[in-house]
Amino acid sequence: MNGLFAMESVLLLLLLISCARGFYLPGMAASNFCPSKTLELDESAKCQSQVYVHVNSLSSMETVVPYEYSSFDFCHLGDEDVRDIGDSNPVENLGQVVFGERLRASPYDIKFMENTTSKTLCEKKYDGKKESKMRLTFLKERIHESYMHQWVIDNMPVTWCYSVLETKQPVCSTRFPYGCFVTDNGMKHPACYLIDTGAEKGETYLFNHIHFIIAYHPGTSGGRDGRIVRAQVQLASCDSAPCTTRSKPFKLPHLESLTSDVSITYTYSVEFIEKSDIKWASRWDYILNSSTQGGVQWFSLLNSVVITLFLSGMVAMILLRSLHRDIAKYNQADSSDDVQEDFGWKLVHGDVFRPPCAPMLLSVFVGNGAQLIFMMLIALVFACLGFLSPPNRGALMTAVLVVYVFLGAICGYVSARLYKMMGGLRWKSNVLFSALLIPGIVFGVVFVLDLLLWGAHSSAAIPFTTLLALLCLWFGISLPLVFLGSFLGFRKPPIEQPVKTNQIPREIPDQSIMSHPIPSALMGGILPFGSVFIQLFFIINSIWTGQMYYMFGFVFLAFLMLLVVCAETSILLCYFHLCTEEYRWWWRAFFSSATSAFYLLLFCAHYFVYRLTIVGSLSYMLYFGYTFLAIFLFFIATGTIGFTSTFLFLRRIYSIVKID
Repeated sequence: MNGLFAMESVLLLLLLISCARGFYLPGMAASNFCPSKTLELDESAKCQSQVYVHVNSLSSMETVVPYEYSSFDFCHLGDEDVRDIGDSNPVENLGQVVFGERLRASPYDIKFMENTTSKTLCEKKYDGKKESKMRLTFLKERIHESYMHQWVIDNMPVTWCYSVLETKQPVCSTRFPYGCFVTDNGMKHPACYLIDTGAEKGETYLFNHIHFIIAYHPGTSGGRDGRIVRAQVQLASCDSAPCTTRSKPFKLPHLESLTSDVSITYTYSVEFIEKSDIKWASRWDYILNSSTQGGVQWFSLLNSVVITLFLSGMVAMILLRSLHRDIAKYNQADSSDDVQEDFGWKLVHGDVFRPPCAPMLLSVFVGNGAQLIFMMLIALVFACLGFLSPPNRGALMTAVLVVYVFLGAICGYVSARLYKMMGGLRWKSNVLFSALLIPGIVFGVVFVLDLLLWGAHSSAAIPFTTLLALLCLWFGISLPLVFLGSFLGFRKPPIEQPVKTNQIPREIPDQSIMSHPIPSALMGGILPFGSVFIQLFFIINSIWTGQMYYMFGFVFLAFLMLLVVCAETSILLCYFHLCTEEYRWWWRAFFSSATSAFYLLLFCAHYFVYRLTIVGSLSYMLYFGYTFLAIFLFFIATGTIGFTSTFLFLRRIYSIVKID
């Protein structure tokens, strides 16, 4: 019978597998391309011949203030001398808009498998008028600030590959400059080494010719179709068309000498190459391998795992041995006939669950922290499964916002239960603070930074309609869910503690300097930060240097290690404090792990001084504004982990020991 049942189970499983259907993750469906002649001969062919080039906002690592493509005097769809190729601006999701990603259609006319040598895109003319000088000034200033293009072909970044002198290995970047300059003392911008004829001192050069190299994997229709697996560009500066290796580089004129008309001709060429060894599923590999150092991340992760395991073993050994010995002594003393005085952490059993000061603020912090932790956990799980991969643009930020909004019930429930347990009576204020305090601080900082970006006409400024949409998500979904969670939390009876609280507080003996709140909290914050600071460095570096971060598995493991270390650190410090008869553990447990945000602040300040090369007061305000938000949310999340674990630990140990 068992064998027959096993065979039936296997057959049923095979039947289910045969009925399964695969699907493409959003934003990752393959596009088939074919020559124009194929479409002319067979109108029902499921392919397209036009290869669209989408341009993104231009950004710089020196100013971190991006500008939309239309702010520059390049060739745009809709210009008089630009041909309309029938393309339209891609639809942007919420995450793209919030992150400042502005994909726009471009006038580059590229047909699949049709090579072109030199094709004129448009011609821009300038004279001595004020409007022309302003356009040229904007171009030159942004070149000196190292602004770069970010283009997309077939939902894949267009790369610019170059060799590194130290390693002689090609490095591919998803951004490329549109010009370069030479200082008055002869120092060249790195991109000026592309100019073979020699760059002159004090001049600014424009790369007005783009050579596209598009690689495709051949299809199954006898080479008549294919899928794009790589898109690269080569840059050139040419004084006149057609652009050849003998052409002189184009120098942007000095404004004071701009007396006659000057024209800039933008040209491009296209080359298709067959790459049968590169599969469509692995076409992102060369980009991702160039964006981050995978070997270093593996080493850093293993190092963090070893440190975490060693710390966990030490904490577990000390804590379990001490607790086992204490509980055995307490229970043995209670079972004997002799009257013995309590000692150790059992001595403060009548005061350990005495409500803390500022219970409203503590409950609000813990409720919002629980919402943040569950949001990060869900987002990281979906990211590890591939739903939030780089091809799905803006998906990560969209998922974070949506998941956070729909987890408002958790915030309200946790805050209400905790506040009611601590004897709070102002339940209406608790509901409002839980729903408005933390999100209000975040929204306020974002709005102030957005006003600054609006003033600078930056593409990173969130549009007013998007701000209204965020407010609708906040007040239309999150706020009612917080009210619902609070309603359910306050309806339940308060949490009963394992021991009763004395009416008269116990006097706390003098404590050593290291047992005082500030030194103790600062000491506890070192361990959680030390377990994840290497991963934090890679994340911060990828954000402020424009790199693409995709190793969500590393982040997920680092997040799990952070949970473990925060819990162990807070529990251990709380145990030591109770042994010295210091029973005011509520805020201590929160700050024991939350002070890791202080070390994150120091790390961000060190990164700003020694790593970043940004200039300008607006760039400084943007860096410290967004850094403040990250540190503040990190403070709330880590403090919640420490408080929750300590609270569960105390309930457990005081429920085991016998109390008279």
